[in-house]
Amino acid sequence: MAQRGGRIVVGVDDSEGAAAALEWAVEDARRRDAALEVVHAWTFPNLDLVDYGGTRVPMIAPEDIQRAAEAWTRAMVARTIDSGEVVPVTTTVRRGHPAHVLLDAAEGADLLVVGSRGHGGFARMLLGSVGSHVMHHASCPVVVVRA
Repeated sequence: MAQRGGRIVVGVDDSEGAAAALEWAVEDARRRDAALEVVHAWTFPNLDLVDYGGTRVPMIAPEDIQRAAEAWTRAMVARTIDSGEVVPVTTTVRRGHPAHVLLDAAEGADLLVVGSRGHGGFARMLLGSVGSHVMHHASCPVVVVRA
C-alpha cells in the first residue's frame, strides 16, 4: 500500500512519454492524497544563437523563454488535470539540464516520475539519457512510464 500524503515530482517535456508520466503521476497522487510538483527544464536552443567573433549570443532573451516555458507547462497541466481535480499541483520551470533540474526538485520527495523516451535494447537507449541519469542518482524512488 502506498504511503498517504507526501510529494510526487514529475518531469515533463513535449514527448509522449512525459504526457503518460504526468497522467500516471496524477493518478498516483490522487491515490496517495499527495501533492504533485510538475517540473519542466529548458535550455537555449542551439539554433537560436548568433556567433559574434567567437562569442555565441542568444537571439532570444532568457526571460522570454522562461515565460513561454511556464505558459507551456501550465497548459500541459490544464490539459491533463481535470479542473475539478483535488490533487494539489505546483509547477516548477527552471533553466538547466533536465536531469539536474529533476534531481534538485526531487530532493525530499517521496517519488520521482519520468517518461520513457528512448528506443532500443540497452537501458540508456530504452530510458533515454535523462531517465537513466535520474534512476541512478535520485534520492527517492523513481518510476519510468512508457508512452
